[in-house]
Amino acid sequence: MKLSIKAKLTLSLSAIAVILLISETISVLEYAKMSTYVSDLIADDISSLNTAHKLADISNKYNLDILAVIGDDASAEIPKFDQEYFLSHCDSLRTSLESNAIQPLTDSVVYACSAYVLTSLELENVLDSYFIDSRSWYFNRLQPSFAQLRSDIDALEKAIYHDLEKNSQTFERGFYRSIIPGIVAVAVGLLLVVMLLLFMLAYYVNPLNKMLGGLEGYRSYNKKYTYTFDGDDELLKLNEGISELTSENLLLRKRLKDLKSKVNDELEGNQP
Repeated sequence: MKLSIKAKLTLSLSAIAVILLISETISVLEYAKMSTYVSDLIADDISSLNTAHKLADISNKYNLDILAVIGDDASAEIPKFDQEYFLSHCDSLRTSLESNAIQPLTDSVVYACSAYVLTSLELENVLDSYFIDSRSWYFNRLQPSFAQLRSDIDALEKAIYHDLEKNSQTFERGFYRSIIPGIVAVAVGLLLVVMLLLFMLAYYVNPLNKMLGGLEGYRSYNKKYTYTFDGDDELLKLNEGISELTSENLLLRKRLKDLKSKVNDELEGNQP
């Protein structure tokens, strides 16, 4: 099937546009998918960090309240630890870290909290007892439990920080991976543009220049137009038309020249 110049150019440019569109669409979809997934992970990590900070604040306040009671000579109100509130935050951590490898650290925090609270419940009996020194009880029994609880909370926070850093790096790598189709699309598009340019030069610009050179030789030096090339579009028809017109014009010039010579000969023969 023969294609016109317009059809060839339309198909070439359409191919470039389609490749660029497909590549850009893939790039956008890949980035959107990656961004949504990693953003959810980062949001969960940030929420988990905030929850871990709350756990640390709750335990610190309770421990300071106990220390204040022990150090106060006057009778002070024994603080109450809201274990249900504490454990509800631990449950929220379990939920946000449900599919995460650091979830066991949350269980360690819960166990350490339970041990600390059970030990702290001895405070009332310690204060009422004449045989137990409250300061010794605090530093020998309660403080080690509190130190273990804080150590587990700190370990959980560090693990969440590391997970957040890893997810941020994943997001960065995913971003660069998602723009690769766009880069490939631009590179392929530029390559196709160069190929189209070479195609235009080889099959249209160069033939047109040679056709113009043949016409210039015909007009200036009465040379026969002999340029031919392989093709199947309007340019081939134009070249054939030019060749026919120049051939006919040369034949017409030759006839006019012969006729003029014949007339001149007759005029010379009629002179006395």
